[in-house]
Amino acid sequence: MIQDVFKEATLYLAMGVEGAAAFVIGLAAVQAVVRALSTFLGRTDGRGVVVRDHIRFDLGRWLALGLEFELAADILQTAVAPTWNEIGQLAAIAVLRTLLNMFLQKEIDSSARRAEAVLPA
Repeated sequence: MIQDVFKEATLYLAMGVEGAAAFVIGLAAVQAVVRALSTFLGRTDGRGVVVRDHIRFDLGRWLALGLEFELAADILQTAVAPTWNEIGQLAAIAVLRTLLNMFLQKEIDSSARRAEAVLPA
C-alpha cells in the first residue's frame, strides 16, 4: 500500500520534472527566435556575428539545463520501474540524453572560447 503510494508520487514528480524541462526548453526557444529575428532585422548595432554567437551560446546553455531536468526525470522513473525491460529502456534514454548533454556542453565551451577571442575581457 505505502509502496504503491510512493511509486505513484514518484511518477507524478517525474512528470512534473519533465514538464519543467519542456517549459525551460520552450522558453529558451522562444527567446532565441525573438533574438534571432531582431538580429536578422538589423537591430544589432552592426555586431551581427557576435550577437548570433551569443544567441547560440545562451540557447545551448538553456538546452543543457533542460536535458539535465530530463535526465533527473529519467532517474526518478528508473527508481520505480518494475520490470527489467522498462529499466533497460530508461537506461538507454538516459545514456542518449547524457551524450547529447556532453556534446552540447562541448559546443557551448567552444562557443565561449570563440566569443572570448572576438571580445577579449
